[in-house]
Amino acid sequence: MAETHGLVERLEKAVIRLESLFSGSHRSGGMECDAINGVNGSIAPYVEAFDRLLNGCVAEFLRYSKILEGDVKTHAEMVRAAFQAQRSFLVLASQCQEPQENEVAMLLKPISEKIQEIQNFRERNRGSKMFNHLSAVSESIPALGWIAVSPKPGPYVKEMNDAATFYTNRVLKDYKHSDERHVDWVKSYLNIWSELQTYIKEHHTTGLTWSKTGPVASPMSMRSVLTSGPCLSPPPPPPPPGPPPIFDTEATKDEGTAFRSALFAQLNQGEAITKGLRHVSDDQKTHKNPSLRAQCPPIPSPTKSHTPSPTSPKSSPQQSHAPVLELEGKKWRVEYQEDKNDLVITNTELKQVAYIFKCNKSTLQIKGKINSITIDNCKKFGLVFDNVVGIVEVINSRDIQIQVMGKVPTISINKTEGCHIYLSEESLDCEIVSAKSSEMNILIPQDGDYQGPSNTSHPFTE
Repeated sequence: MAETHGLVERLEKAVIRLESLFSGSHRSGGMECDAINGVNGSIAPYVEAFDRLLNGCVAEFLRYSKILEGDVKTHAEMVRAAFQAQRSFLVLASQCQEPQENEVAMLLKPISEKIQEIQNFRERNRGSKMFNHLSAVSESIPALGWIAVSPKPGPYVKEMNDAATFYTNRVLKDYKHSDERHVDWVKSYLNIWSELQTYIKEHHTTGLTWSKTGPVASPMSMRSVLTSGPCLSPPPPPPPPGPPPIFDTEATKDEGTAFRSALFAQLNQGEAITKGLRHVSDDQKTHKNPSLRAQCPPIPSPTKSHTPSPTSPKSSPQQSHAPVLELEGKKWRVEYQEDKNDLVITNTELKQVAYIFKCNKSTLQIKGKINSITIDNCKKFGLVFDNVVGIVEVINSRDIQIQVMGKVPTISINKTEGCHIYLSEESLDCEIVSAKSSEMNILIPQDGDYQGPSNTSHPFTE
């Protein structure tokens, strides 16, 4: 059985290599077309290298995602579209010179929209069975923003890859011994970012390489790249401009000259220019005469607008969600709870998990034994539980307090500011792991009270 599996892997790798070679030869055969990017109709080397990345590791990721189907497949198609948008930007950079910084932001808009679409899909499908798969992609897809990072885009991609690893480790934990398809999916996805780092190191070590010749990049040139195919003729030139407007230049010139003459005549007076000013007595000054201040209405500041802009984020009301506390299959969902200190989950089972999302100023007690607990995007939240056989995870949260009444083997804290853990006598051997977090304290029972370690390093491990 193992020999058959190994043979299948070798065949798949051979197919990928043949597809890459075929696509490369197909592109080289079309170099005579004028619309292909680059100088004299040739494709820029770093665009060719990016095509090999698309036809290699990205295509492999798409294939494994189609095998898993469902939300993973849909998400993968969005990833493919994001990489295609990045390829269009690379084509533009190989043809055009670098524009101003504000213009670059406009040109990057198609990529940022694709990234936002991928992340929104994860948020809309928090109840998905493949939520860890979606989270791995959603947390790391901002790596495509490396084209705007300078002078070290490679380490930025690695940082995003590390964010994905947090969730891919969950996938491996769930499926490593039950379904190898998910393991292959994890390997193929992480391989994309490893290959992208290699690509950046070879072609864009200190930042995106723009063309030294050609026109300055603009939204119009980006549209040309998006609409032109490999052998399409260039777009027609714009129509000639209309006749210039007729102005009375002589009259304008005379008025401007007279105004400047009068201005310089006043400036040349020197100290005598202040003789025309009128003295103001104290009874005429508003800051020394309260009665004048009472008569004058308040004058709004010219720098502040009293009507919110339609594009201002404060003008749109904050979206409210209904609080949730329910058992969905084997998952306890506790979401959007506000100022609730009497939340209790009872009748738990060993196979059940608890997912706590965006709860604020609330406290939850979980009785019995449960498989795992996840706290995500919560603030000023308290958790009290009896026993957990798996792991308790705290992600993207702030001011969290956790009290263990029984036993828990592992507690993981990631991207969290402020986390206080009260351990019981039974849970003193608990392993606590943290990453990108701060203000963490562990308190252990001693003489009927809780005390933290004094002048000793706490058992958090990075």
